[in-house]
Amino acid sequence: MKRVGAISLKTAEWVGLLVVALLFVFPFLWMASTAFKTMPEVRQFPPTMLPESWEWSNFAHAWESGPFLMYTVNSILVAVGILVLQFLTAVPAAYAFARYQFPGRNLLFGLVLIVLMIPGQVIFLPIYVQLSGWGLVNTLWSLIIPYAASAFGIFLLRQAFMQVPDEVIEAARLDNASEWKIMWTIMVPMAKPVLVTFGLFSFIYHWNDYFWPLIMTNSDEVRTLPIGISSLHMSDGGTLWNVMMAGNMILILPILVIFFVAQRHIIKAFVYQSK
Repeated sequence: MKRVGAISLKTAEWVGLLVVALLFVFPFLWMASTAFKTMPEVRQFPPTMLPESWEWSNFAHAWESGPFLMYTVNSILVAVGILVLQFLTAVPAAYAFARYQFPGRNLLFGLVLIVLMIPGQVIFLPIYVQLSGWGLVNTLWSLIIPYAASAFGIFLLRQAFMQVPDEVIEAARLDNASEWKIMWTIMVPMAKPVLVTFGLFSFIYHWNDYFWPLIMTNSDEVRTLPIGISSLHMSDGGTLWNVMMAGNMILILPILVIFFVAQRHIIKAFVYQSK
């Protein structure tokens, strides 16, 4: 009887996981299906999941609707630039919070946690005014500088660095290793799964960011891919949903590739943090 109950519980657990997975995956599958349909198929009722004819031309139409190569290059420069600066600022800060005792440490770390709770939309106005005073509005720097430091990255890496045994640090110091060398050659490699996971989260967030580029830029030369995709929303004949979904597929394709490459490190990061 207990064995039957255990099997029933396991079956219910798998069914629940399957339902949750479908809730998350179905919108993506519908977007991918719509990207290959013709407009009559998009409008037909009842709708069909698979297109009758696979319209690859929707992707060409989306790509040729604007300077999408420029948008893509700008998105790469912004996302990678932010990621590099965040690594350069988060690693030393996290190391200091994890391994040093200094006056005000807990207060400063508390301020870092408070920053995590403040939405960017709340503070965009003073940042805009400051960047405008520096003459950086409508430049790629206006998209990069405000995100040069990441409170989430500092918090995540600090937790990872605290998992490193003290004996490892003391052994390195006995070998006359400098703090800089300990940080970059011992702590960072040991926290590699966490670094990869944070890098992936940061890249995805800034690759998909729509709000900040919208308010900080006003010319195509410095705008990013999400802004370009939004321009596909309207046309003379109304919204071309198939072309718009094709544009969204172009937007998320690099993210999917990066995720599948880095998923092993993501799993390791969650295991690492749970220890």
